[in-house]
This record gives sequence, C-alpha cells and structure tokens, in this order.
Amino acid sequence: MKNSSIFDNIGTFQKGMDINSIELSFANHLAYSLSKDQFTATMRDMYTSLALTARDRLVERWIRTQQTYHYKDAKRIYYLSAEYLMGRMLINNFINLGIYDEAKKAMEDIGLNLDDLAAEEADMGLGNGGLGRLAACFLDSISTLELPCYGYGIRYEFGIFDQVIRHLRQVEVPEIWLKFGNPWEIARPEYNFPVQFYGQVKETHLPDGSLKTEWIETTDVIGIAYDIPISGYENNNVNTLRLWSARASNEFDLNYFQEGDYIKAVEQKNISENISKVLYPNDQIFEGRELRLKQQYFFVSCSIQDIIRRYLVSQSNFDAFPDKVAIQMNDTHPSLAIAELMRLFIDKYNLTWETAWDITTRTCAYTNHTLLSEALEKWPVRMFEKLLPRHLKIIYEINRRFLRDVSIRYIGDTEKERQLSIIDEDADEKRIRMAHIAIVGSHSVNGVAKLHSKLMIDREFYDFNNMYPGKFNNKTNGMTPRRWLLVANPDLSHLITRYIGDTWPKDLSQLKKLENFLEDTQFLNEWKNVKAKNKARLAKLTKDLTGQTVLQESIFDIQVKRIHEYKRQLLNILHVMYCWLKLKEQPDFKMYPRTFYFGGKAAPGYATAKLIIQFICHVAEMLNRDDSTNKIIKVIFLPNYRVSLAEKIFPAADVSEQISTAGFEASGTSNMKFALNGALTIGTLDGANIEIMEEVGKENIFIFGRTTEEVQTLASTYNPREYYYRDPILKKAMDLVFKGLFNPEEPELFHPLMNMLINEDRFMVLADFHAYHECQMAINHVYQDQNLWLKRAIINVARIGLFSSDRTIDEYNKDIWHVQPIPISIEKKLVSPI
Repeated sequence: MKNSSIFDNIGTFQKGMDINSIELSFANHLAYSLSKDQFTATMRDMYTSLALTARDRLVERWIRTQQTYHYKDAKRIYYLSAEYLMGRMLINNFINLGIYDEAKKAMEDIGLNLDDLAAEEADMGLGNGGLGRLAACFLDSISTLELPCYGYGIRYEFGIFDQVIRHLRQVEVPEIWLKFGNPWEIARPEYNFPVQFYGQVKETHLPDGSLKTEWIETTDVIGIAYDIPISGYENNNVNTLRLWSARASNEFDLNYFQEGDYIKAVEQKNISENISKVLYPNDQIFEGRELRLKQQYFFVSCSIQDIIRRYLVSQSNFDAFPDKVAIQMNDTHPSLAIAELMRLFIDKYNLTWETAWDITTRTCAYTNHTLLSEALEKWPVRMFEKLLPRHLKIIYEINRRFLRDVSIRYIGDTEKERQLSIIDEDADEKRIRMAHIAIVGSHSVNGVAKLHSKLMIDREFYDFNNMYPGKFNNKTNGMTPRRWLLVANPDLSHLITRYIGDTWPKDLSQLKKLENFLEDTQFLNEWKNVKAKNKARLAKLTKDLTGQTVLQESIFDIQVKRIHEYKRQLLNILHVMYCWLKLKEQPDFKMYPRTFYFGGKAAPGYATAKLIIQFICHVAEMLNRDDSTNKIIKVIFLPNYRVSLAEKIFPAADVSEQISTAGFEASGTSNMKFALNGALTIGTLDGANIEIMEEVGKENIFIFGRTTEEVQTLASTYNPREYYYRDPILKKAMDLVFKGLFNPEEPELFHPLMNMLINEDRFMVLADFHAYHECQMAINHVYQDQNLWLKRAIINVARIGLFSSDRTIDEYNKDIWHVQPIPISIEKKLVSPI
C-alpha cells in the first residue's frame, strides 16, 4: 500500500485497556457488529459484544506477534492434536490481558454482571477428555512462555455429544456448540488446501532412471482455515490455534439440480463436509472407522501443507526445515504427518528419499498417551489401500528400510522383526501400527509421567528403546494455573495473592510460601470460608442440575473423568454400596456424612462404560431415597461433564478420587487440578499420582492398592471369586445386584457388570477393594479433625507447583523443540510492513 501510515492510529478505543474504552467498545460492537441496541439485545448478544471487545484487544497483539515472528524468521512449534478442550474463553482472556477488574467494573456500570455474561458462552466442542484439555493447557503455557507456536486441529461442527441422563441412563444428543457462532474465531478462506482421497498411484520410470510417482483420479476435499487467538498471561504474545473445516471441491452440481435431482446436486457437499462434522464418529461400524481415518488425514494434510507454505515464504529450499519447524504429534492421531511430509517432499518438491527422511525425522516428535493395547491405533491395510493408496506405499517403504536396520541389529531374529514391524500381520487382517510409525519417524518419543515413561521403555516399546537409545524420554504432564485457579477459583486466588504476592500464576513454585501461614489462625479461617463458599456454589448447581439437595458440611468426594473400566468408577460405587450396607446392618459403624459425586461421558460405542453410568444412577436413585441413611450418604451423577462444569467442581472438592488400576493411567491431570484447589487425593500408585505423592508427602495423600509390579505378578493367578467370598458385606452388596434390587423392572440388567467382576476382573476391582475401604476409613478419621484436614489441604496446594504446564512446556522446549522465546512489544513500531 502507498500510505501504510493510515493503519497507525486505527482502533483507538478498541485498544484501550481502561474502563471507559471497554464500555465504548462494548457499545460499538452491540450497535455496529450485531445491529442491536439496549432494548433489543439479548444476553447472548451482550456476551458476544463483550467477547468481541476482548478480541479487539487481542487482535492488535495477535497481528504484532505474527509480524514479529516473520521479521525474526523464528523457529515455530507446530502442535498437532485431534482434540482441544478449550472451555470458555471470555474470563480467561480478560485475565491474561490484565483487565479482568476493568471489564467487570465496566459491565457493572452498564448494569450487567460479567459472570452472567460469561455463562452465555458455549464450551468449544473440540475435545472429549484429558488429551484435549492437556492440549489447551499447553497452548496457554506456550503463549505465556513467549514461544512461537501454531496449534492445528479440526473445527468440528458438533462436539462428541451433550450427555443427558434420561431414565437413569446416558443419552447422547448433538453438541451444537456453533449454533450462535463463535466470536473468537476468524475465518481465513484464503488459506485453503486440497486434500486427496481414494484414486490410484501411477509410477513412471523417467529416462534418467528416476521414478516419478503420481497420485491420480482422486476425490478431493478442500480444507478451510479458521483461526482462534491464544493469549499469554500478562504479556503481548498471542499465538494461533488454526482449525480446519472441510468443504467440497465441487459443492453444487447444477446439472443434477436442473434435472430435478436436488439431493444428488448437493451429495458431494454433504459427503465432504462430514469429515469435520462430528468429533470421534462411532468406530463400531466400518463407515465410522473410515471417517475417523479421513478426519486424521484431512487435518494432518492441511496442516503440513500450511507449515510448508509458511516455511517457503522465507526459504528457497528445505535445508533449514528442521531448524525452523518443530512438529509435535499429540498421540497417534496425527502420526500420518510423517507419511504426508514424505509424500510432499518426494512427489511435489522432488527431494530424494534419503533427504526427505532425514528432514522428516529431525522435525517430528511424538507424545504417547496410552499403553492400553486396544487404544494403540491400528488401521486395516485394506482401508489404507482404498483411502490413502499413496501413503500405503510410503509406509511400506518406511517399513522395508526400517526392518533392514532391525535385521542388522538383530541378525537372524525374525521374531524381533515381526514384533517391531510397522505392519501387524498377527491379526485376522494386516494392520498398520500407527504408534510404530510415530516412533520410527520421530527424533523424540515421550511419555507423560515417570511411571508411564518407564513402562513405555521397559514393557511396550522395550525393543524400540534398544534400537534408538536416547530417543525415549519423560515429560510429566501439567495444568495451567491461570485456568484452574485464577479462572476457576477466584476467591482462593485472591486469598493467595494477598498473602504471598501476585507472581505465582507465572511461577507456581511460589505457592510453597503458603506453608509459612499454617499456624496463622486468620489465614486458616479465610481459607476455610473460601472452601465453604465453593461448596455452597456446587451444592446450588447440584440442585439445579439434578434436583438433589446435598449437605454442604458433608465430605465432597468426587470422581469426574471419562468413564472407563480401568478408571474404576465401579470400585467407587461398589464401595458406596458397601458403606450403605454397613450403616444399615452394623450399628457400631460410624461414617462422617459424605456426598459421592460422579461425572463423565462414556463413548457412544462403549457398552460397558454406558452400563456403568446406568448402574451408578440406579444406585444413586435407591440410596438417595433411603431416609435411614441419606443424611450420611448421598450419591450424585452430574450430567454433561465439561470444562465449564469442572471449573465449579474442582474448587469445591474435599476428596479427589484417582483410583485407576496401577499401570494403566498414563498420567492424569485432574489429580493435579484437584490438588491445586485444596482437595486431598485418594489414589493408587499410578500415573502422576506417584509424583504428586513425592511432592506433597505421603502423609498428605491417601494411597492404597497394588503397585504396577504387584498387578503384573497377580494377573496370572488372580481369582476374583476368592475376594467375592472373602468379605460377607461385599458379597451381599454384589448379590443384591444379582437379585435386581437396584432395578426391579429389569433385574438382570447389571448382571454383566457383576459377572465381569467375579469371573474376570481385568482391572482388579475386588483385589484392591479391602485396601480401598481401609483408606476411605482413614479419610473418615482425619476429616473429623477439621484443623488437621485444613492444613493438609493447604500443603497440597503449596507443594503442587511442579505440575504447572509451564514447567512441562519448558522441558519440551529445552529437550525437544529448541525454540527461542520472542517477547512481543506493541509500543515499538516495526521497520516495514509484511
């Protein structure tokens, strides 16, 4: 442009951080962005206006951030994840911008409540469980640490589902999170990329002896970019989460339309857009599995093409690619990035195989999140052959060269070659082991807790570790204190800041100073009052959501997480039944009043998990109506667990249930979030529980159950029926289920759960039951000494600093990414426009 100075003074009041500027910006958006006034505006309109007000202040920093990265030709992190469980962003962005108090006062001046407006925001339907929430925490920390980064994922039109409890069972309804639009996103239709599917591979031998490979006769889909700003805390860095939405390459067939076949006219549009329609389609059917694979390749291909496009803006060849690009694959969902990089380098940019492979392996890194064999992705070769024929050839060639290295390392050991091969030929049909591709094609493979990483090296990937010494490492997960204390627990945050200062949100180790006030009566009373207020808030929400009244003075014992057998919600609810029976039959059994909270979604195709939810709800219905015990035991299932609900749950918890079978939970992060908010953990020596115990001290956590080694040792001889007969109360509790007490209309409904425990019990619920009960009784005893409990809760908060995601990201960067922090200045003018 001839006169770029016109951009120097735009958006004067949009930039202002004072109360008056926020009010003007809010009114301006209401009128000129939404065409509403104070008489016609709904609460949703006012939320949107306020969100756009916050976004204005992010945009200036967002633009300057990207300009600075460009001018400095920065190395960038590219975080590829199928999930981002972002939650609501309004309060978080105001806090990160440092104008939360100003925004709150501005709304009060207008006669509005900031929290009421924030409640209008829908949780972004971009994730399901811990994997997606971890990715969201990581993006927050990356921006806070001033590291250049792009997050990449899919702009799902519908989330996994909204959970409704109807007739005491989970019912899935569409999660229409985009119904009213998303004020945080900006469409970038200029950034669109073709993604190929199906077709065939054509190979041509050229006169010079080289081989030209073409992927032809494909069905193409277009990926359109949508960008969301990710702000850092109290700095000017705003990174980008870029999400891809699928569009048809030919959205409308006029010929079919003119012939009157209106359905056929838009058929291709509907088929193409299904790719970004729903998070995790049901993979119990072939079409669902194929759609999942399509989703994974779609977002990987768009992202890799975009990464290369950005790199080539400042580079003329690929020599510096690993020095400018760090790709982190969050689990195996994005592992096709390796094959896609190879395809583009070889087919489009004419690099040799050796050069392309060297660049790819120096660029990519892989985070493993599970050792469950059924959760390690394997795709049928025949599906690949049909859907991604070019990539299948590339994967075969990667495997051929890799197995040649294996044969040299382990001469004559064909069994070792079979075990390490990327192609699994042991099953009924050949399958591609995606974790093996990720390991072979990456320069770093990390686990997410010390125990998980040890098991990964000692057990699941032992031979790979021998093949690639130094490639495997640990990066214990973390959570962002901005979301999980500043946003979720403002009263506790204010209390902490008054006593130890305001630097702790960026340096969580500062919380150790809280131990200086363990004998300060005023501090203890204030802490106690904050907890009571948070429990009152959850009690009110419980009444609103379930109709149940809970005793606020009771122990709030909470297990909220994805429903899965290894997470052992069955152990928890079985123990609730056990205590209920003891109260009814043993007059000398005393129990402090306790409210047992459950929450979490079961995958639509996971029948056992859905049955567990139904079982919990039926037990709750029965126990809550028992007037002889319901003042002591109350059971609540909170529906539709999500980030915004978690923000109400964690601050109110007294007890955090982290009771997975040892050796099965990779890390967990809810254990960290509960502890950060002053809950005491009851847990097994699994995942990050071990490291939490090491930090907070054995006396400040309740540990029970068999260790990983003991679980492995017992597995070969374990007879759960022995434990069933050993304890008469436990046996009676289970027998009542067999008799249909909890569901007389369908007395055999829960027989499969009890039979599974008695005959198989893969996750050793009965083996750990007695130890679990003893640990629960220890909680019962300690809680009655309120002063002792309070001090242990404070110690948990004070010693949880290690589990900040800032620490995790700093370790990733030092050991894997090697990206230089780039502080952003909005005062200093850049030399020339981009």
